[in-house]
Amino acid sequence: MSTGFDSADLRAARGGDTAAQGRLVEQLYPELRRMARSRLRQHQTFTLLGPTALVHETWLRLLAAGLTDADDRAYLLAYAGRTMRSIIVDHARARLADKRGGGHAEQPLHDEAGELIEIDAGAAPDVLRVHEALADLGRSQPALCTLVELRYFAGLTDDEVAELTGRSLRSVQRDWMKARALLMEILAP
Repeated sequence: MSTGFDSADLRAARGGDTAAQGRLVEQLYPELRRMARSRLRQHQTFTLLGPTALVHETWLRLLAAGLTDADDRAYLLAYAGRTMRSIIVDHARARLADKRGGGHAEQPLHDEAGELIEIDAGAAPDVLRVHEALADLGRSQPALCTLVELRYFAGLTDDEVAELTGRSLRSVQRDWMKARALLMEILAP
């Protein structure tokens, strides 16, 4: 994970400074692109988006939202992860609603290491069910929801999340196990 992030550029970009917006894109683009590739690899059956299109749409939404009130990299990346999730869900809904019925294949939920989060051996959850489960989790455990967004949608590792949030690796791993267990419970038929 790069460390060249400049909070001053974020504040200036939020204020409308286009030069700062350009520098911010330069600083974040490689990481946003890595996040996009990671997410799309798992959701290819739901969207025709490529990583570049997802990054650009994410960036446009971040700009439209005024780059949020974030003054740090962790918050901005979490917000970018939520935005990517929203874009993927929007595209999945659009594909499922097309005039021919939008037949879809179910997509299993994997963590970044490729470990399958097993819900039911007969039926893996699709991206829309995962989105709804995360919304439920967010209402009861917002910190765990943010962790899932950083791990699953932003594609960060435990080490990266720990570094980004200033928490210990062990506490991030413990919360990841708890979040996965709660999601399995929510997604269980």
